[in-house]
Amino acid sequence: MADYRGVAVAPELSYCVVNTNGREHLLACLAAIERAHPAGVDREVLVLDNASEDGSAEAVRESGRETRLIALERRAGKAENDSTLMREARGRYCLLLNEDSELEPGAPGALLDALDADPEAAAAGPQLLDSERQPVPCAWRFPGVGTALVGALFLHRALIVQSKGGVVRPVDWAQSSALLVRRQAAGQVGYLDPGFFVYYDECDFEKRLHDAGWRVLYVPSARAVHRDKLSTDLAAGLPRIVEFHRNRDRYMRKHHSAAAALAVRALTAWSYGLRALAALLIRGRPARVYLAHARQSLFPGRGAGLREAADRFNRRAAS
Repeated sequence: MADYRGVAVAPELSYCVVNTNGREHLLACLAAIERAHPAGVDREVLVLDNASEDGSAEAVRESGRETRLIALERRAGKAENDSTLMREARGRYCLLLNEDSELEPGAPGALLDALDADPEAAAAGPQLLDSERQPVPCAWRFPGVGTALVGALFLHRALIVQSKGGVVRPVDWAQSSALLVRRQAAGQVGYLDPGFFVYYDECDFEKRLHDAGWRVLYVPSARAVHRDKLSTDLAAGLPRIVEFHRNRDRYMRKHHSAAAALAVRALTAWSYGLRALAALLIRGRPARVYLAHARQSLFPGRGAGLREAADRFNRRAAS
């Protein structure tokens, strides 16, 4: 895009999509951007392909859409990839998207309106929907001993989930499957911490935004489908379980004390242990998955997670 003197003009909005082996989801995500983008708003679309093996990068090149493609040869974590996209973006706002997220019409405009109306807000998240288009929790209070205790008492939906109500409201942190970020604020706090390979990366990012004096908003009139579904197959899901608890413990040790991190580990293991016990009595509930969560909560440093899987992929690709 250029102004009348031929000088490049920065867009208002940069769509920033990270994809790993999600070709069909990615194409649906890009199509949803086309349908949802508000008229009159200058934009750019960036796709970071995380060394996919399913032809995702080729599909983007052949789609005919005006898209900036960053095709990695080595697989990296979600936090690092989101940061790469925001550094490459030229827009005042960056709308972070997973490849399996699809914006509904009106969502980008509602998110933009929310941040435009609140200059002290650094990020805004929509109401996320599951594959059946049912609302799911997508904004929460920051983790700590208090929230872990609430979770151990099974009061988390009432006291920890903040994605509630029908009006824009401040929240502690919102999921980054679809998250509009003020690029200036992201740069001020150093973007996302690559030490969080995936999970709790956006929680840490938004905690640092809060600490720097910014707000995060939940915007219920904006809606996006997020098709991610965790597998109940323990063999397939164990690396994600490992990564989840590893990074929650990393968050606790970064923002709280070692004693607080230990307390959260114990309380979380207790709540998953009770779920596992109940699952033994309820047909169809994944008792072995809950037990794996309980074990990993207590010993977050054990096991191979998604980071190790990416490292193995990178070694094979280099050989």
